[in-house]
Amino acid sequence: MLHIHNGDSTAGTAKQANLPGEHVAWREALVCGPTPGNLSESEFIDVRARHLSEAYDVLLENCRSDLRKQHEALASFSDHEEVVLWFEHDLFCQVHLIYLLNWFAQREIGKTNLTLISIDEFPGVDDFRGLGQLNETQLASLLPQRQAITSQQLETGARAWRAYSTADAGELVSLLNSDLSALPFLQAALKKHLLRFPSTRNGLGRIENVGLELVAASYSKFKSLFPEFMRREPRYGFGDAQFYLAMRRLATAPVPVLQEKNGGNSDSTAASGMLSSSFEVTKSGEAVLNSEEDFVIQNGIDLWLGGVHLKGKESHWRWDEDAEQLRLM
Repeated sequence: MLHIHNGDSTAGTAKQANLPGEHVAWREALVCGPTPGNLSESEFIDVRARHLSEAYDVLLENCRSDLRKQHEALASFSDHEEVVLWFEHDLFCQVHLIYLLNWFAQREIGKTNLTLISIDEFPGVDDFRGLGQLNETQLASLLPQRQAITSQQLETGARAWRAYSTADAGELVSLLNSDLSALPFLQAALKKHLLRFPSTRNGLGRIENVGLELVAASYSKFKSLFPEFMRREPRYGFGDAQFYLAMRRLATAPVPVLQEKNGGNSDSTAASGMLSSSFEVTKSGEAVLNSEEDFVIQNGIDLWLGGVHLKGKESHWRWDEDAEQLRLM
């Protein structure tokens, strides 16, 4: 039995719980950075390795090696009677889930059984955020509840990954108007993704707008800012490093909307640097918050959202908050 877990925390707990089989931690962050479609697996790994190396200040060859090992573990699926995917409901996890479903949909599975554990709540856990919250006993109780992955789920996952990884955001809009019921958490997660596109109101996406609002509301220290963001926006499933990078983009822009004060290395996502950092809203930030200025018009944009690369003096896709839809500008 091969278990694929979303990160080290759940994989570690599963091992401690003595769940039978091999446990692989899926160490990726496909919700951030470029995920262009129509690449070979080796080309895709190279693109992702370069992004992870630059974003998280990790040696390129280490990133490339780790990603290759993950895909080698996937490729060994035929050595196992069953492969179990453990991914919860938030956007971070759902993007990984559709990537993996698409990967398996492209292959002849043979006699290997594919099963899925995907939940958005757990008895006795009032504020359920993810599988990483569960202890060994709680996590082990989910294994007997796993469900066989159906052909419809594989097909839906493949369609969703193609739409997420394409350069045309219109494909994602069309996907959301289709039947996604085979994966019950996917539609809500991808709607949260659309909110990440620059707003027609001020040029910032949902994550950056909430972060800016929270800093303005006196959550200036990152060690209090991130938990409050997660309380407000749990459905993104971001880790502290992903959120920190979003805030740093606002602070390092030519016309910054945040000013960062950092006791560590401001160029690193190391825990010490993040936890010691704090932010203040600039005058431009106040204007952007009040929709008096537009962040993209002031700074231009160079941002990947899935397979969509927003680049230049204006964003060609914008989220219209009033109409609640993505617009091609």
